[in-house]
Amino acid sequence: MAKPTSQTRTIFRSSVNGQIVTEQFARTHPRETEKERVKIPSPPKPQGK
Repeated sequence: MAKPTSQTRTIFRSSVNGQIVTEQFARTHPRETEKERVKIPSPPKPQGK
């Protein structure tokens, strides 16, 4: 298995309207929510002078 090159974050999204919801809401409404992994962009490298 390859190592991940960037960090990821788990979010929960409503299947009904696409809004991001809390984990608690997702647990109580499993038929209406989807679990997604999104990449966290790395900060830009500083430019040298």
